[in-house]
Order: sequence, then C-alpha cells, then structure tokens
Amino acid sequence: MKQPQTVLKRSQQDPAACWSVTDIFPSDEAWTAEFEACQDLPDRLAAYQGRLGESARTLFDYLELNEAVNRRVETMYIYVCLRGDEDTANPTYQAMQGRCFSFLVRLSGACAFEGPELTAIPDETLDGFYAQLPALEKYRRYLTRARLEREHILSPAEESLMAAAANLSGGPGDIFNAFTDADLKFPAVSDSQGQEHLLTNGTYVSLLESQDRTLRKNAFQSLYAAFGGYRNALAAMLNAEVRKNVFYARARRYDSVLAAILHPSEVPEAVYHNLVEAVRQNLGKLHRYMALRKKAMGLDELHMYDIYTGIIPEAQRVIPFQQAKEEVLDALRVLGEDYHRTLSSSFDQRWMDIYENEGKRSGAYACGCAVHPFVLLNHKDNLNSEFTLAHELGHAMHSYLSSRDQPPVYASYVLFVAEVASTCNEALLMQYLLKRTVDRRERAALINYFLEQFRTTLYRQTMFAEFELETHRLAEAGEALTAQRLCEIYLELNRRYYGPAVTVDQEIALEWARIPHFYRRFYVYQYATGFSAAMALSRRILEGGEAAVADYLRFLSGGCSTDPVSLLKIAGVDMSTPQPVNDALALFGRLTDELEELLG
Repeated sequence: MKQPQTVLKRSQQDPAACWSVTDIFPSDEAWTAEFEACQDLPDRLAAYQGRLGESARTLFDYLELNEAVNRRVETMYIYVCLRGDEDTANPTYQAMQGRCFSFLVRLSGACAFEGPELTAIPDETLDGFYAQLPALEKYRRYLTRARLEREHILSPAEESLMAAAANLSGGPGDIFNAFTDADLKFPAVSDSQGQEHLLTNGTYVSLLESQDRTLRKNAFQSLYAAFGGYRNALAAMLNAEVRKNVFYARARRYDSVLAAILHPSEVPEAVYHNLVEAVRQNLGKLHRYMALRKKAMGLDELHMYDIYTGIIPEAQRVIPFQQAKEEVLDALRVLGEDYHRTLSSSFDQRWMDIYENEGKRSGAYACGCAVHPFVLLNHKDNLNSEFTLAHELGHAMHSYLSSRDQPPVYASYVLFVAEVASTCNEALLMQYLLKRTVDRRERAALINYFLEQFRTTLYRQTMFAEFELETHRLAEAGEALTAQRLCEIYLELNRRYYGPAVTVDQEIALEWARIPHFYRRFYVYQYATGFSAAMALSRRILEGGEAAVADYLRFLSGGCSTDPVSLLKIAGVDMSTPQPVNDALALFGRLTDELEELLG
C-alpha cells in the first residue's frame, strides 16, 4: 500500500488501507435493526429497581443482565463512532451518533438506582450472598468498587437527574471537536521556495518537522492565527468544560475535581502531585537539552517552531508504511510468539484505518471492541508515524488481551494504565532500531527522536497536567477562565518548562485552544506516568527474559481485575512512589549526554 500524496476523499481511499468496520455490523441497516432491538433494554434493567438487596439470585441476575447489555450497547456505540470519525462532516453518522447517545442517556437513567441500592446493602448481607451463591464471586470486585463510592452516591432521584444531565455533559467537547475537525480551515502555507503546502490539524506536526525553517514558521504562525481568530469562543468552550467538571465533583461531594477523577479509579492523588514535583525538580535537564538543540541547529534564537524538527537532517529516513509495519513487528517479537502472531494477523484483518482523508478525525487512537480492536491513524512516511503505529498497536493488544482473558465486566482497563502498553511498545522499537544502526549520525538522530519522546510525553504532558490543575483550581475558586487568563497561564508554563535557551513565541500562548485532551478531565498526566512505567518495563523485558515477559503479559491481560497500582506491581513497577519518574528523567539526562558526545 503506497501512501497517498494528497488528502483524498473517503470514497477515494483504497479499501485495503481502511478498517473493516463491517466486522461489527455489515451495514447501517443492520446497525439500525440492532438499535431498534435494544429499545426495551432500559425497561428490562429498570425492572430490578428496589430489588437488588432482596436476594443473592436477584443481585446476580441483575449484574449478568447489566454486563450483557453494556457489551451489546458498547458495540453499537463503537460502530457509529468509528463511522463518524471516517468523515466528521458526514451528517448521516452525526445523526446516528445523536440517536445512540440519547439512548445511552436513557439507559443510564434507567440504571440510576444501581449505585444507591448497591451501597445500601449491609456488609453482612452481602457476605451472606457470596456464601449462598458462589457464582456471585465473579462480581465481588465490581461490587467492592461500587461500594467504595458510598459517600458520593446520591439519592435515587438525584442519580436519575444526574444521568439525564449526561445528555448535556459532552456538549463542550462535542462542540470543540466539530469546530476543530470539520469547520476550522487553515490557509495553505509556503516554504522557502514559494511552494505551497496543505495545512490541516493532521499535517501540522509534519510541517513543523520539516527542515525548511520558513515553512515551519509559516505553518506555526498560520495555525495560531486561525485559532486566535476564535480565541474567545474557544475559551468559552474550555470554560464550559472545566465548570461542568466542577459541578459534577461538587454534586458528588468531592473536595476537588482531581479527587473526583482519581478516587473512582483507585489512584492516590499523591501520584499526580509526585509526578508534577518530580518533573519540576528535573526541569534543568530539559533546559540543557534545549540549549544543546539550539547549538546543534546553529541558531541564534531557538523558536517554538524549531523544536520539533530533527537536528540531524541528513540522517532522517523516509519510512513507507510497509517498512514501518515490518520493523514494528520485528521489534515486538521479544513479547513472545502468541503476541507476535496476533499482532501480525491484525494487518490482514484490517484493524487499522491508515491514511488521512478529507474530514477524517485527526490524530490517532485505538479502540477496543467485542469483535477486535480498531486503530485510527493518519500515517505519513516518517519516523514519527512508525512510532505512532507501534504506540496504537500497544493499546490495541492491551484491549485484545484484556478482552480475551477477562469477563466483559473487567475487560476495560482504567485510564491510569492506558498509556503503559503503548509507550512500552515505543521503547522496545527504539531499542530495536538503536541496536541495528552502526552509523554515528543515524544513532544521533534516533537518540534525538527518543529525547523528543521524553520532551513531548513526560515533560510536555506534565506541563499540560499543571495547566489542568491550575484551570480547575481557578474555577473552583470562582475565577473566570477568559481567553486572556488562559493565555497568561499557558505562556508562563512554557517559559518555565523550556528555559532560557528558547524564545517562547507569543503564539504558543494559544496552544491550549487546540488540545483535545483538555476535554477528557485530567487524562493527560497518565501519558507521563505511563511513559515512566513503560521505560522501567521495557528495560525489565529486555533484561529479564521470559519471566519478565510473562509478568508483563499478565499485566496486559488484567483489565481492571484489580486496582491499577497493583496491576503495575504485577508487571514489576511501583508507581506509588516517584522513583519510576525520577529514573526515567535520569535516563533522559544520560541520553542528552550521549547525544552531545555524538555531535562532537
């Protein structure tokens, strides 16, 4: 499959390069038939209202039905989401998504009694249920987690109202995605030779990676000029998202939004604060790396549009998708034959949607599904896209193994461990490539790329985490999140993180306006913690042999069968301490030393 040279329409894409969504439903008509067949599910679940504590059998039957319903409805929802992401401007799938989401709200409302009733069952009664019906043991962890939230479960009427409000809760993010993916347009940008290049959300990073500084500067300034024209509307979107989060946290009697997000996922708040503090203490290493980058590029001023391009241009490789596929598969052989066989078959089974097309959702992601995982890419023939492929396949295999080895109720892993498998794949790919290069300049280019992964994942995502923490703190204190205030916070963070070697351009103050993860409630810190854990795990896999691989695969197969910190301990990493973060940043420092030596 050859990469298209232009952004095609969806109808022009090679089907072999597109994911096989028909594995879920063969047609939209089949989806509609399933949607209609599901309309009685809310009533079937609601029939258990007031009865969950009456007997072990009643509780078990409800949980079995609820598990089956969630699996069925999740599959239905995934189909319309994938179809919608193929072309975000397609009104057919916009309408189907709207119908499906409204149904999910109705389903959630029908089950609103579950939380209050589960928490109301006395401990001794529930212990008796386990003894009377051993099959109920399957749901012990589910019930334990549900009852952890006792202090934050509301009355049945209040829970019903909260469930109904979920129809509105996605509004800020939906508006942001529709605006940035479908409506916001950017002008073409010129390089130093006057040649024009297409600027989109999907092409922006690749333009910043160009060796043509004029092109980088024009892309940077044009993109933020476009976002800047809507800064007040974008600030209103983010303000609405943050204040929505504050409302839900207070409604459930949490002290803060951070507590409301971390407590249900069993992640101590100290993990978040340890990360921020460890990175702050190691900012000097980032400042030194940026000074090395400035010197290596021979620049009087290192601007924000200069920090993504490789500093050894002659060593940069063109990597077609087929080559990226082969190298990724070879690098991940270390994870065992079964893992490798499944990963290889994913290409033939068309888990992936590979290239950008008009209206397609930007970026990349992996999505677990009952039939098999799905992976969205916007592949370019470069090293970054090769690592993105490895990253998303890590997510996909995590979902695949958890779904294979856990019942549906425990198949989905929590966000805290979501980025571990993906980043571990990247680390294994990097070690694979470094071992196979003998050219000094090429090794320097790979180390430069690895350092950029540290910068963009560990440092930059922690900077995002600080931004989220501060914006929610201000909202909780009743302060307004205006465009000016958001820009002030973001600009100051960039200056602190990048240090004196970097000219922090004013335009970067608007970067918050284009980050979709800010609409996912304290998600981004997990990229940084996941990266730190992945560095430790990849080293353990490469040095520990079959035993270390077996531990890691047990982690991947664990789903949410225990708390996330314990899952990582199974794999061999203790994230309850700042040690993995400090170890990862120490490696960053050593890599910077090696790069400086290689550059002479």
